[in-house]
Amino acid sequence: MGVFKIVPEIHMLGTAEELREALGIGEGDLVIAGSVWRKNFKGTEGCEVLIVGDFAKGEPTDDLVERMNAAVSKPYKRVIGIGGGTVLDCAKLFALKKLSPVSDLFDGKFEAVKDKELVLVPTTCGTGSEVTNISILEFKSRKTKFGLANDAIFTDKAYIVPELAEGMPYNVFAASSLDALVHASESFLSPKATEISKMFSIGAIDRILKGYKRIATDGRECLSSLMPDFCLASVMAGIAFGNAGCAAVHAMSYPLGAQFHVPHGESNYSVFTGVLKKYAVKAPDGNIAVLTGHFAELLECDAKDVLEQLDGLLSEAAMPRRRLGEYGMTDDMVRGFSISVMENQQRLLANNYVPLSCEEIEEIYASLL
Repeated sequence: MGVFKIVPEIHMLGTAEELREALGIGEGDLVIAGSVWRKNFKGTEGCEVLIVGDFAKGEPTDDLVERMNAAVSKPYKRVIGIGGGTVLDCAKLFALKKLSPVSDLFDGKFEAVKDKELVLVPTTCGTGSEVTNISILEFKSRKTKFGLANDAIFTDKAYIVPELAEGMPYNVFAASSLDALVHASESFLSPKATEISKMFSIGAIDRILKGYKRIATDGRECLSSLMPDFCLASVMAGIAFGNAGCAAVHAMSYPLGAQFHVPHGESNYSVFTGVLKKYAVKAPDGNIAVLTGHFAELLECDAKDVLEQLDGLLSEAAMPRRRLGEYGMTDDMVRGFSISVMENQQRLLANNYVPLSCEEIEEIYASLL
């Protein structure tokens, strides 16, 4: 019998002003935030604030966390993370009694022990980090990403405020919402999925694809009215993959993102339908048929054409899917990337719909060059 759980206390708020009142930020708080902090939280006194963009740009890395940790100047009792996935994944680690050396923490050389209250506020609509026990960092020396999955980094409270997400550049919205779609799809196909987690997966997929269809029809100007649905879809997808896990799409995207600095949601998207096609060849009559059948129903197309139709919608409403060669990947790199996935991403590969060999992962990469 599968296990399903939701740990964080989740609050849905309408405005940034409501959030400021709910948080009561002050002395004893360490705020880790993105640029949204300077726009929406001026005049907050007593707390210490680390703006992630002041330390580094792009995806979260072990080096970024080490430099932020060195910059903390006074004790704190509560960590408040306000931002996108980079911010939230970093903020989780600061709620631990010890987080450095970060490489030793992720390698399990010392125990993750939480000793501060943690509050997370997403300002994008894809990561789902606010409801999961996972932090993902790029380890530059290893040229890939690793995840720390530990209940010690569950947040205590998550606040969902669509107004804070409305200022996202469109490319950030596209990458983050694509990430949520992958979370929902991979968790639906996972052997660890339960009937409850699948409801969250399907709920997220419905909101995302219906939103994309509306954007394709009415244009990007309608995004503001859709943001509550996209934010809720992100939370639902996070709950789903927090229980059932992500799999080969994420595993294959990690070395791509680390090597070529591709945003996480975009790197997931680049291999998404390639992995689904391989699943459909290996085990066409299982949950992959259920998932693609649901896609076909939403897209109002024939099931045999559904992945091509899905690619078309995502390219129109979110971003065009680029070939891996456009990022710089070559034929000579395929074997090395595949070996890296097999050696470093078994935590994710354990959740595959069907097992994939190193050779099959090579085939997927090669088909997407």
